[in-house]
Amino acid sequence: MNARMEKVMQDFENKQLGVDKPFEFHCTMCGKCCINREDILLNPKDLFNLARELRLTTKEVVTQYCECYIGADSRLPVVRLKPRGSIKRCPLLKDRKCSVHKAKPTVCALFPLGRGIAVEKGDIGRVTTADIRYFFTDPGCGNKTETHTVRDWLGTFGIPMQDEFFVEWQQCVMALSMKFRELEKKSDRVMGAIWDSTLIVLYMTYDVDREFEPQFKERVANLQKMIAVLEAELTDGR
Repeated sequence: MNARMEKVMQDFENKQLGVDKPFEFHCTMCGKCCINREDILLNPKDLFNLARELRLTTKEVVTQYCECYIGADSRLPVVRLKPRGSIKRCPLLKDRKCSVHKAKPTVCALFPLGRGIAVEKGDIGRVTTADIRYFFTDPGCGNKTETHTVRDWLGTFGIPMQDEFFVEWQQCVMALSMKFRELEKKSDRVMGAIWDSTLIVLYMTYDVDREFEPQFKERVANLQKMIAVLEAELTDGR
């Protein structure tokens, strides 16, 4: 785990905010939050929204602006915006401004807030929107001339308080992570194909002219079926 992620985890534990508790922050549009960044990770909905905004396919967005790798902890394909230049700026930063402001990734829309799921090990299937927790981290930019609440901040960017997709995505990541760790133990030779298929199914080939949620649910279900078949084949092949 890198230093930035360690700090995120510490903030999640120590700096949680209630949804109506105030925090002070005013964005001065300095662009500092868009440089020296290697951690702008996209979930499938982020990628879908970017594709719609840029009038590209999801695959084209990945090809032009992103890079993919296997998460060291999750063991799942990770898609992130590929930083550019010596200052490691976001590839969507133009003239120190976000060129996709209306469809910016969730992690950027939330900034300087973060969020996570408070869940005990083994309780993945029982996670609900009530388990979402928010925290504030001093961003080191902007100023403190405005006061906000979590509820107001989310409303500004159209992020629902009861964010069902966020819960669904966290459940998906946690469940697949457990499965993939088990599969790696059984047969690491097949993981390359599994990772490639997972990347395509979860991220790559959405129809941006259709609604996102039904497509996502269908893809998760298909991926779960594929993994179940593979698990059975590996077990039978022992």
